[in-house]
Amino acid sequence: MERFKGYVNKIVYRNEDNGYTVFELNLDEDDDLTCVGTVPYITEGEFVEVTGEYSEHAVYGQQLRIETCEDIPPEDEKSVERYLASGAVKGIGAALASRIVRRFKADTLRIIEEEPERLAEIKGISQRMAAEISDNVTAKRDMRNAMMFLQDYGISMALAVKIYNQYGASVYTILRENPYRLADDITGVGFKIADEIARKAGIAADSDFRIKSGIMYTLLQATGNGHIYLPYEELVEQLAVLLDARIDDIDRQLVELSIDKKVVVKELKENSDENTQQDTPQRIVYGASYYYMEMAVAYALKALDVRAKVDEKGVLDRIHRIEKAEKIELDDMQRNAVMQAVSSGLLVITGGPGTGKTTTINTIIRYFEGEGKEIRLAAPTGRAAKRMTEATGCEAQTIHRMLELSGAPDEGRTTASFMRNEENPIDADVIIIDEMSMVDIFLMNSLLKAVTAGTRLILVGDVNQLPSVGPGNVLRDIIDSEKFTVVKLTKIFRQAKESDIIVNAHKINDGERFKIGPTSKDFIFIKREDANNVIGAMITLVSQKLPKYVDARIFDIQVLTPTRKGLLGVEKLNSVLQEYLNPKDSSKQEKESAGALFREGDKVMQIKNNYQLEWETRGKNGIPTDHGMGVFNGDMGVIDNINFYTEKVTVRFEDDRYVEYPFKQLDELELAYAVTVHKAQGSEYPAVVIPLLSGPRMLMNRNILYTAVTRARKCVCIVGTEEVFYDMVDNTNEQKRYSTLAQRIKECS
Repeated sequence: MERFKGYVNKIVYRNEDNGYTVFELNLDEDDDLTCVGTVPYITEGEFVEVTGEYSEHAVYGQQLRIETCEDIPPEDEKSVERYLASGAVKGIGAALASRIVRRFKADTLRIIEEEPERLAEIKGISQRMAAEISDNVTAKRDMRNAMMFLQDYGISMALAVKIYNQYGASVYTILRENPYRLADDITGVGFKIADEIARKAGIAADSDFRIKSGIMYTLLQATGNGHIYLPYEELVEQLAVLLDARIDDIDRQLVELSIDKKVVVKELKENSDENTQQDTPQRIVYGASYYYMEMAVAYALKALDVRAKVDEKGVLDRIHRIEKAEKIELDDMQRNAVMQAVSSGLLVITGGPGTGKTTTINTIIRYFEGEGKEIRLAAPTGRAAKRMTEATGCEAQTIHRMLELSGAPDEGRTTASFMRNEENPIDADVIIIDEMSMVDIFLMNSLLKAVTAGTRLILVGDVNQLPSVGPGNVLRDIIDSEKFTVVKLTKIFRQAKESDIIVNAHKINDGERFKIGPTSKDFIFIKREDANNVIGAMITLVSQKLPKYVDARIFDIQVLTPTRKGLLGVEKLNSVLQEYLNPKDSSKQEKESAGALFREGDKVMQIKNNYQLEWETRGKNGIPTDHGMGVFNGDMGVIDNINFYTEKVTVRFEDDRYVEYPFKQLDELELAYAVTVHKAQGSEYPAVVIPLLSGPRMLMNRNILYTAVTRARKCVCIVGTEEVFYDMVDNTNEQKRYSTLAQRIKECS
């Protein structure tokens, strides 16, 4: 550990949000040292002692990454004058600093802090200015003391800045009495960080604050697994594991949290079929915002469900004219879907691949275009919106963009804020949303806020695909409520029947065992029984065989795997595939972050919703042509540039949006040569490669296999064993999602 003393000669850069600072430390007249670290309180002119380790910056050269920075008060008149003249104290320049020190000499700083009114003895300083100078010095001292206090609890300087900015002088009371407030109030502070701070602060393990914070954390974690609520017994069980303590009774804490409107406790009939006599109540616990979100969605859907009388013969005549003009032939269910779209305020169209959903959507679009209606098309992801545009010939947007994402978080940090809402609804007569299985309760709630009664809302999706990554089971619950018009398309059309992908996908969904092997043109099974042999076969397929076979780039071929861990999980496969598909090269910059290695040219994926990330599209010579905010879980791109000068990684996403990631934000990216089936929802690739060996039974199921297979447009290659494939076809066990939207819909009907 190196140690230096010197004057802060220049603040080169400072991030006011987190206190990260680059400054020049003057060691003597001819020697300056560049220092970097989180020191929000230092100012130019201060005399400090720093400790740290040397590092080599690719552009700036040698720097000292500081561990500690201790202020040393000026001891002589020259040092005091230099400090004041630096601008460290607002309102004091070089000339005024000289006059102050001439008047008060070595006693200057004590006078400023303890007798500031005496500064008015100097020409040019009023009583008001004297008070402002004193306040400025005191504020700097208070911040410095708070930083030191917070570091005593093991809090990093960057987090200490956030905490102090949030609480100010109240920080001392909060940390000593209830540090769990940090988890509620400050982005980036979860229960576990607050719990560690509480332990150091001496908060008891059975403290009410700790139990209540643990309840909220457990419910939040449940939403990460797709749940809207938790059964009471599961909540107690998970809470005991989290707190590592026996929890005999949490009812009192739940009552207090209910009074504070943080949770909602309800009783749910285990058999919710209103036609049965069974009545077994089960206590369930929601985070309050999720309960009211489900209620809002249910009432909004009901408000849109307006039926209109139509001239059925006239509608059918127009449908037939569209069929003739477009040279298509609808079946009875497709015509019924168009009829229902004309007569219903809310319509759900569901069906598997090859059942004519796109043809039906196109007919609906042509019908309403003929009436001069304003039509908006949207899908949950950029890739799905692009597919919708290609399939319909009409512009489709992501739902976020249609709602005009503002970038500002709503209600703390749960979801996003949109410009389109109840007060500024979407200007449209008809709104069609595709890939509805991907839409979670947050996005559905935001969408419905922006749709006014009288606007037709048509929801299209495959209910047999995996549910949304985010919480809720929206599409399935809407259908299961049996309160709205639902058209299920089941007929596989002749052209689709020529595709083994589509035919076999339906067989998988029906639980039918069928012969697999290497003979099919588009549904190929390659038998391998060892993980290394599976990987070897996949590398050959992705890098050599499939790009030519499906006329696509290597990076367009996607490996989909059910698991994250294990020899054939995402983490292992990405490391191996990176080595073969984008090997180390002296011409490519690399950046390691949290154990992951990123390289220019790597295929990457955004793994969390970030509503504040800015993007831009670029024209010729890199000139920006458009910009916006928001990058979302599952968005895929390629690393375009790694810049050590700016300490940023630039990613070019599939829709030609460029996003710059500060090095500290790289935890939002991961390699995407292989992705989980869940992450591939709503996407379609020219070809997919699916490794199938052993894995957790909960993940090796029919639903995941069906979703993986239906991601391929031209070719599916499964590499593994027949036994695992057939076990997945037979395995109907899916991770249960706790949601009650269907019940909420029934209640408001």
